[in-house]
Amino acid sequence: TPVIIITAYGTVNTAVEAMKEGASDFIMKPFSLEYLEMVVRNIVGNNGDGGSELEYVSGREIITGDKNMLSILELLRNVSKSKSSVLIQGESGTGKELFARFIHHHSDRGGMPYVAVNCAAIPHNLLESEMFGYEKGAFTGAAQKRLGKFEMANGGTLLLDEISEMDIHLQAKLLRVLQESEIDRLGGKDSISVDVRIIATTNTDLKKSISEKKFREDLYYRLNVIPIKIPSLRERNGDIDPLIEYFLTKYSSQNGESKPELSREALSLLKDYRWSGNVRELENVIERAVLICGNGAILPEHLYLEGDDYSRIEQKTVPTTLWEMEKNLIFDTLGRVNGNKTKASEILGISVRTMRNKLNEYKNSSQGVRDQQAVGREKV
Repeated sequence: TPVIIITAYGTVNTAVEAMKEGASDFIMKPFSLEYLEMVVRNIVGNNGDGGSELEYVSGREIITGDKNMLSILELLRNVSKSKSSVLIQGESGTGKELFARFIHHHSDRGGMPYVAVNCAAIPHNLLESEMFGYEKGAFTGAAQKRLGKFEMANGGTLLLDEISEMDIHLQAKLLRVLQESEIDRLGGKDSISVDVRIIATTNTDLKKSISEKKFREDLYYRLNVIPIKIPSLRERNGDIDPLIEYFLTKYSSQNGESKPELSREALSLLKDYRWSGNVRELENVIERAVLICGNGAILPEHLYLEGDDYSRIEQKTVPTTLWEMEKNLIFDTLGRVNGNKTKASEILGISVRTMRNKLNEYKNSSQGVRDQQAVGREKV
């Protein structure tokens, strides 16, 4: 009989011991119900003979059924045992940050801090103080001492997300930290020793950035000790089915509804689509489809795919009412921004709350139409 251990007090060692004693899986609290459902299905359905693999990392899941991705996960497990720097490369939306967490989670540092810095999201003039911290009075507004991300991550792992966006001046300081294992706070007099493993991610070609004098070659080789390339979703055919299944379960559960069926035509479109936004785009498409299909099956018109692929979907008839025009405008805008309700609301000039109310209205009206049609068929 398969056994799953569920605990709030587990460690890497207890997980290993549980698996040695015959447990099929080991789950740390908190976890989502959809994750537990998929773990059970994975164990009972596959009986250890392969299929999709699930990994639970800091409240988020890695789901894959692709042979290449399974090989990458095995590589990451081996890589996690090292203290060397890792450079993860891949397109936006492939899950680079999640794989960085995977490495940390499986390493000896798994119980120590994991700290992330998005180099693209922080202005260049603030990134240095964010990384290295500062002393009181170091600059105008520095009313008290502040620790930087390196000190916060001491003993653990520091993720430098989108490292290619780091200013060339700051790259030199980062190189020194990697060489000397010590940092200098802004305004500080003494260097501070740090024990931090660096994982960097990028969605750009760093060698091209080096040739354009935008990235230091010596820093590149310091970071690229262990190179990891995450393939795009287009290159991971074995992942489409398990990811669709997972997202259908996740978002129907969140909405308190039964999981909708996926029509054969809709599934065919999803498999043929190029997914330029990768897993993130697929998740947005499924979330949106679950929301607007109500309790019916997901059809091609619920997907709102973009670009050339979207043009293959049968176009709707011209709206005849203001309500239909508004509905189509909202769904078309959501499609253009990959389901991001905040961005769509900004484009349309409405609040996010209004957006959610409209979507609920459309969902309820779609269900009402189906109910009316069902009643009509019964009368006939």
